[in-house]
Amino acid sequence: MSSARFARESGVRSARFAQESGVGSQESVRNPGNNGRPTTSRIPTSDSRLLTPDSQRTPDSQPLPTIRLRRLRGNATLRRMVRETRLSVDDFILPLFVDHNVSGAEPIPSMPGVSRLSVELAVEEAQAAAELGIPALLLFGLPESKDALGSGAYAPDGIVQRAARAIKTACPELVLVGDVCLCEYTSHGHCGVIQDGRVDNDRTLELLAATAVSQAEAGFDVVAPSDMMDGRVAAIRAALDAAGFQDRLIMAYSAKFASGFYGPFREAADSTPQFGDRRTYQMDPPNAREAMREIELDIREGADMVMVKPALAYLDLVARARVRFELPLVAYNVSGEFAMVKAAAASGWIDEQRIVYEILTGIKRAGADLIITYHAKDAARWLREGAF
Repeated sequence: MSSARFARESGVRSARFAQESGVGSQESVRNPGNNGRPTTSRIPTSDSRLLTPDSQRTPDSQPLPTIRLRRLRGNATLRRMVRETRLSVDDFILPLFVDHNVSGAEPIPSMPGVSRLSVELAVEEAQAAAELGIPALLLFGLPESKDALGSGAYAPDGIVQRAARAIKTACPELVLVGDVCLCEYTSHGHCGVIQDGRVDNDRTLELLAATAVSQAEAGFDVVAPSDMMDGRVAAIRAALDAAGFQDRLIMAYSAKFASGFYGPFREAADSTPQFGDRRTYQMDPPNAREAMREIELDIREGADMVMVKPALAYLDLVARARVRFELPLVAYNVSGEFAMVKAAAASGWIDEQRIVYEILTGIKRAGADLIITYHAKDAARWLREGAF
């Protein structure tokens, strides 16, 4: 192709593009303020408000910006003044593992700094948390023995029931959240009653309701069903009300996914399934619309707070739930997320304090009102020291 022909065809294509796209040309548009009649307007090729006058241009004629967002980042005080998302110790819920068969503290290898505790040491840990300003604890229990029906979960003198009474005596101002599930208490490690090799949803509801009432009787302020059985919130609400506990809250694990991030927790709680997995009742990770349906159903059944679990790989769902629902929203910064930070920090690959700050801030920025996190004590301490 000759250079002249190439230039002519390029010019035609450029003109056609400009005509079709309206770039740099006049275009008829519908103007609502002109009774819908077409008006002619010019679509600018750039926003002249962002450019400096010719007199202030650099020698090479490149315009300088007049809108400079870096001005807001000029020093630490300015950054603090205009900060859009602020962490507070009031955002945190600290999980604790209380073990009937431990006389002191038994460290959990995959979760550095976290241990299975006796009731006595759980009280001391609760007092330390309260001194740091942490407002709430989430208790998980490991019973003396396990059976097929998880009877230790709803025993009046069960491990978490005894721990709750002791903690409430020592720290009455702390809010206690009880995990309502059977997996830590069953010999098979599943979250409900097994029938013909599968978890029987409806038979499990009665045991979950009994567990919630038992926890309310022991002094728990909030019960948190994490089992993912259909209808569990309604069953628990009815049982609590019938037992005279109309004032006890339900924090529903509404969108709880069958996740690989739970590995360290299953070691901590000795709750790995002895056969199969939990994918027939916990959610499939790719499903976002279904997560919103789960949350909506729990709200209809009487949940006072709803949760997304895990947090980091599901921040899109935290954000979506925040826009769609008005209830307090909880996100669980789970054991695998915690363990990854600890392992990387121990290897010197990351600055643990900075990473924890970014993670917790990101969860809150996505829309969570409350964050369940094993980092709670460290984060509370760093907030007090002004490190965050």
